Amino acid sequence: MMIQSLLDGILVGAIYSLGAIGLTMVMHMLRFANFSHAELLSVGAYCALVFDRLLAALLPPLAGAIGPLSMTWALLAAMLVAMALTGLSAVMIDRLIFRRVRERGVPQSMVFASFGVALILRNLIGLIFGLSPDFYSNDIAFAMVLSRDPLILIKPDQVFVLCAALLCMLILHLVLSRTTFGYALRAVAENPSLAQVNGIALPRITAAVWMIGGGLAAAAGVFYGLTNQITPLMGSDLLLPVFAATIVGGIGSVYGAVAGGFIIGIAANLALLVVPSGYSPSFPFLIILVVLMVRPNGLFGEARA
Repeated sequence: MMIQSLLDGILVGAIYSLGAIGLTMVMHMLRFANFSHAELLSVGAYCALVFDRLLAALLPPLAGAIGPLSMTWALLAAMLVAMALTGLSAVMIDRLIFRRVRERGVPQSMVFASFGVALILRNLIGLIFGLSPDFYSNDIAFAMVLSRDPLILIKPDQVFVLCAALLCMLILHLVLSRTTFGYALRAVAENPSLAQVNGIALPRITAAVWMIGGGLAAAAGVFYGLTNQITPLMGSDLLLPVFAATIVGGIGSVYGAVAGGFIIGIAANLALLVVPSGYSPSFPFLIILVVLMVRPNGLFGEARA
């Protein structure tokens, strides 16, 4: 039972990690807690749902499932479209709302603005798609038996989600560590004024951060919907785990966000072995408190002036 919970925790932790990466990048660069970030997971999930149905209707061959997965080729293509559109949506939200508040208001105003954006996005999705849950596929996904003693089950979709999430993280790691853009991004995050003096275009880097964060959030939303269900409230349900992963890993650390996501996912699933399911949402808070008492800046975070 413990091994099964550990495995489930790793799988869901990969989703939390993807969501936390974009959040920690924005928090580190723009210095505000963006409570609307989790709603981008919902935006991405529903964008993929729309384009999945559209592509399957226009190009019937794409409606076929990919091997043992319940995921179709249409959904795979729709996910890529959703990542691009959600990234662009995040850029537009910043330009229309956050940038104006940032230039005219106090830092606390950004947090309040993010609450407003979250409520608008959540209710807009509910207004368009309704409050009933949706599924990418109505086919029953049968689990594979990895072991009978102890009993360990896993679905092909879960394996795909874990591998795809790790691939996204690897690509981002290579971009941040091997490209000029990655160096520029780190320079802007550490000292925006000095980076501008050295010729780095701050608006472009800011837009790129929103694009990356939105794209990864969309992928996390699709992966969550692939293994669960999608609802307009999924953003609010994932807000706490994503924030917990960001804080535990250390604000500003991409690798900390990855580690924090897996820690939160594993801990929340293992908690189900000892406490009723209704109490498991409190465990991210407990983990935050324990980590911050030991390391106030998170596991991989650094003190900032």
